[in-house]
Amino acid sequence: MSQTVEAHKTKKRKHVAVVEETSGAGEPSTKRSKKEKDAKKHKKAKHDKGKARATDDAFRIVRASLNVSVPPVFAGDLRGGVEELLDSMLMRYIPALQGVVLAHDRLEFLDKVASIKADSPFANCRIAFDATVWSPQVGMKLSGKINLCSPDHISLLVHRTFNASIPRHHITTDSYGFEYGPAENDPEFGARQEGKAEGEAAEEGVDGGGRWVHKITGTKLGDADGSLEFTVVGLTVANQMLSLVGSIQPDPFSPEHVPKAPITTVSTVAARNLATSRPSSALQSEREVDAMIGDDDDSDMDPFGKLGKLADDAERQARAAQEAETRKEKKRKRREPKAYEDATSDAAARKKSKKKS
Repeated sequence: MSQTVEAHKTKKRKHVAVVEETSGAGEPSTKRSKKEKDAKKHKKAKHDKGKARATDDAFRIVRASLNVSVPPVFAGDLRGGVEELLDSMLMRYIPALQGVVLAHDRLEFLDKVASIKADSPFANCRIAFDATVWSPQVGMKLSGKINLCSPDHISLLVHRTFNASIPRHHITTDSYGFEYGPAENDPEFGARQEGKAEGEAAEEGVDGGGRWVHKITGTKLGDADGSLEFTVVGLTVANQMLSLVGSIQPDPFSPEHVPKAPITTVSTVAARNLATSRPSSALQSEREVDAMIGDDDDSDMDPFGKLGKLADDAERQARAAQEAETRKEKKRKRREPKAYEDATSDAAARKKSKKKS
């Protein structure tokens, strides 16, 4: 038996040798050694190092199970009732699945019969199904199409469905600056847009009121088709709708990109004390108003909002002063009758004294 195995091995070695001889005699062999393959992989990994690419890892299929209460109208068709309940979950963020449900499939009843408890007409049953979920995570690289640009943020659509926003402190303002578009009532802008299609105008970003452009080259932010790759740094859920907060900074999770809270300074306190101690009738100069606006704690508020706040404070002070005046007037009116009675009593006493004398 051992002789047959050795003979088989020798035949196999001879066959390999023949193949090597034929490959060497003819065209060069296309097979590469293991060292060459490893060297190529290492070189490719080194070349792609630092280049993050957008992925579709946010889509996944989850096998989920839950208890449902089917209304009595579906007593003859429980499967149809359960499918309708599952349809109501589509395009909504489900915390248990940690994502937005896009589709469901492979519905299965875990119990053979449904139970009705007490006097409730609803049929309770346990089901299992496959849910296709869009579940982005913080740190993922995604790509979206820009649909609006403003000085404080960039709005995008991911997969033409989901909203994403990149705030100003997550935009590389060192390299890019915001460029305002033409005004809507500009006659030159209207004449320029007459010969253009709506798609071309949208691609230029003029409908959004402006765009972010490179400070040196002048190229707009994003690809030629308006798509932009960003890093997910936050998730926002409101009314079962999921929206993303993105960043295009090289290091999106650095503490430098976190907006700092305003700090109260001595000048701010002095300006507030000056405003409260001043009578309401006194007028404020333009410089004082500008200084109070500049030193206000609400640094995120626009100038018009700050002026409105100052006007509210002044109105509140005027109302307090008016109430104080009304209180003084009431006290004075209360004192007048007493003074009159005292004066009349003194006059009567003088007359009596004169008569006696």
